[in-house]
Amino acid sequence: MKKRELYLTALLLLLVGISIGTIVALYSINPELAPLSEVTVTEVTRSETPFIEDEDLADYDARFIFKKIAEEVTPTVVYIETIIPVNVPEDEIHNFSDELWDRLMPQRARTVGSGVLITKDGYILTNYHVIEGAVRNGLKVVLNDKREYPARLVGQDPSTDLAVIKINAENLPAVIIGNSDTVDVGEWVLAIGNPFRLRSTVTAGIVSALGRDVQIINDRMRIESFIQTDAAINKGNSGGALVNTAGELIGINTAIASQSGSYQGYGFAVPSNLALKVATDIIEFGEVQRGLLGVTIAAVDFERAKDIGLEEVKGVEIIGTPQDGAAYNAGLKSGDVILSVNGQTVNESNELQEKVAVMRPGEYVDLTIWRSGDVFNLDVQLKKLEPAPVEELAFEDEPILEDTSPEDNNYGVDFHEFDLGFRVMALAKPENDQEFDLIISHVYKYSEAWNRGLRESQIIIAVNEETVEDLETLEELVADKLSNDDSIILKVVNDENAIGYIELQKN
Repeated sequence: MKKRELYLTALLLLLVGISIGTIVALYSINPELAPLSEVTVTEVTRSETPFIEDEDLADYDARFIFKKIAEEVTPTVVYIETIIPVNVPEDEIHNFSDELWDRLMPQRARTVGSGVLITKDGYILTNYHVIEGAVRNGLKVVLNDKREYPARLVGQDPSTDLAVIKINAENLPAVIIGNSDTVDVGEWVLAIGNPFRLRSTVTAGIVSALGRDVQIINDRMRIESFIQTDAAINKGNSGGALVNTAGELIGINTAIASQSGSYQGYGFAVPSNLALKVATDIIEFGEVQRGLLGVTIAAVDFERAKDIGLEEVKGVEIIGTPQDGAAYNAGLKSGDVILSVNGQTVNESNELQEKVAVMRPGEYVDLTIWRSGDVFNLDVQLKKLEPAPVEELAFEDEPILEDTSPEDNNYGVDFHEFDLGFRVMALAKPENDQEFDLIISHVYKYSEAWNRGLRESQIIIAVNEETVEDLETLEELVADKLSNDDSIILKVVNDENAIGYIELQKN
């Protein structure tokens, strides 16, 4: 009997040791994700002339061209694993011990995507949605030769669905970036990425269309002017390379047009000129430097062309020019039609946005203008697009209410900002104005709350398993728990009534 008890004790100690080791490993591996990577001297290779000319390509068999491209470009495309938090449905939480384990080990999921090495010292261009919501220490990069590295965030731009991450390595294979403005409909392209976790997959197709706006980017300042291709792009291809028959990067694979979520003949990529501009800005400044023309615009259709006297359906009409904007100061007027930007024709609003987006504040853009039958050129110095004030960002889709005290609050609404990077709105319940829903009204990007997965519209129902019913109690509990510990665990419920636990650590 004693021997059996001894064996059971040894087994229990072994299991405890494994559990503690797992927890320590998950929370201590790799440097933190949130801080920005230090920027060092680096070089992005841009191609001015292809290493295979069009005349030479005509003499090659397509089989050998594709083989050569695959050999040259595949080593520059990486596999990215991202760990994100997930909510645990209430019916899956069975007892106290399960809840305690979920608090110690928050539920997480692993998503995959692709990225492209743009420098030899480890800067990687990928999609924002590939790394969005990553937890602390939540990015891993696997190279084509199977070397693995932890990755750090350098910066991201939701308006173009692009991001840059960094691994600590040298002498890496880097892609050659081509000029997406020279891409033509009908030319051959290859898509390289990691669909469905299948590493280093190459598919071929043609450019189906240019300048596509498919409204998939969820950002009020979104810029969509995608290259459309019928090369197979599936889940996991996001962030991978779209290359031409000269082996040059002409796009970053971003999305598929599909009702099933799988390839159905249409894929889209961010043009390389825009992607390169975003990447170099992020590497140099940590954020995108967006030039602002200062116009509201609309594409010219047949009826509008006839009304204003245009001989052809072409250009983008200026609807308005806000005062003190770049266009207003340069003398542009409502009713003017922009025919080209820096010598490149624009016939859609998103094409104009893309051409301006590749330039920086302070640079001059050469516009060809049609005005009442006259055509002339005008140089306009771009201004800087400033981020909207925090108050505007916090309530883009709802009216701004005064932050009054509970005694003076006739609306049944109160607010509080928490240092961990989020704002809570206490909204009185319709059935009882003395009871409140504690709704996350805003989460500041890149904050502790954002990186841990807290999102707008979630409702806080408990702090460290202590139920909260009003904003004052929430403030007191958060302050008290953080004063005695380095972290708190928020119990939240989302729009679908799924319950989750999110751990936040004080700075």
